[in-house]
Amino acid sequence: MGKKVLVVDDAAFMRMMIKDILEKNGFIIAGEAADGAQALEMYKELSPDLVTMDITMPEMDGISSLKEIKKHDPDANVIMCSAMGQQAMVIDAIQAGARDFIVKPFQADRVLEAINKSVG
Repeated sequence: MGKKVLVVDDAAFMRMMIKDILEKNGFIIAGEAADGAQALEMYKELSPDLVTMDITMPEMDGISSLKEIKKHDPDANVIMCSAMGQQAMVIDAIQAGARDFIVKPFQADRVLEAINKSVG
């Protein structure tokens, strides 16, 4: 059975792109969230194997949501996604417990590499 993934991004188009890459490669989309607060609630409810998390979102940004998810589940697999390849944000995300970081626009091979490395 495929790994369950929670896809978090405030842009529906970006969620669709990631879902498309994942579904074509045997992953199951457990759910979708449009902001960090929603992601935290859905994580608790769905217990996915992996989360792809946008950094810049309304309500609660991805790094805050990542920290809350890690408090709830220290073993959570979270991969951060962002159009901004800002070094400081990447470092913040990794220090907060992200497993990896992928940059938009998504390249399928890079997304799969990061995900497979995280959930093995």
